[in-house]
Amino acid sequence: MDLASIIGLVLGVVMFIFGVMSSGGNLVEQFVHVPSILITIGGSLSSTLTSYKLSEFISGLKSITLAIKEPAVGNPSDVISNIINLSNISRKEGLLALEEATHDMDDEFLKKGINLVVDGTDPDLVRGILETDLMNLEERHKKVIGFWEKWAEMGPAWGMIGTLVGLVIMLKNLDDASTIGPNMSTALLTTLYGSLIANWLAGPTAAKLKANNAVEVMMREITVEGLLSIQAGENPRVIEEKLKSFLAPSDRNNRSEEDGGEA
Repeated sequence: MDLASIIGLVLGVVMFIFGVMSSGGNLVEQFVHVPSILITIGGSLSSTLTSYKLSEFISGLKSITLAIKEPAVGNPSDVISNIINLSNISRKEGLLALEEATHDMDDEFLKKGINLVVDGTDPDLVRGILETDLMNLEERHKKVIGFWEKWAEMGPAWGMIGTLVGLVIMLKNLDDASTIGPNMSTALLTTLYGSLIANWLAGPTAAKLKANNAVEVMMREITVEGLLSIQAGENPRVIEEKLKSFLAPSDRNNRSEEDGGEA
């Protein structure tokens, strides 16, 4: 599980409840209003549904699990280590030996690339096929990310719609001054709910999915460059230095320390 996402979501709820209670408010009586919830959540989801196909909408809702799960793709440093190991095998035993190395691999993208290299596919064609695969991956991810961005956009919009509905009702009953305060409070609840949707749930989820996508794309770019370098017969040390350029300086230093320790 991604502890940062879980802690962030839970901490957001805790901070909200603490803020309400410490201000002397009653969470249930003053901040829970079913009609406002229906207008804001139901309305924002309906607009999001209108923006997507039904299957994409359902996939978008389900993708909340991707934000709270630890990504299963590993990390860039591990990918570089795999590429270097494959490079050493290729250098000692030839490209054909790489086919046997794919049997225990879970990374289908890496498997696909190795099979293309082993089959003697032209390097430009290998790059084209793998980059097309990568481009399609990004497009799929963008649809899911777009779902959460759209909901984050629609939440405050429908919150404002709910507030306007409440204000209309309030203005219709101005003859009774005692109802102005309660009615105004109720009207503002939809704006509050819309802000919570955007800033507590949908917006952060989109940001986390973007971050996960960036890591996965970088790892696949590392894979493409590494496989093409192996196919070109480059020295494993040269390949490693080339692939380390994808990493942040601190991660490059960590790899250098690991390599030094292994020596």
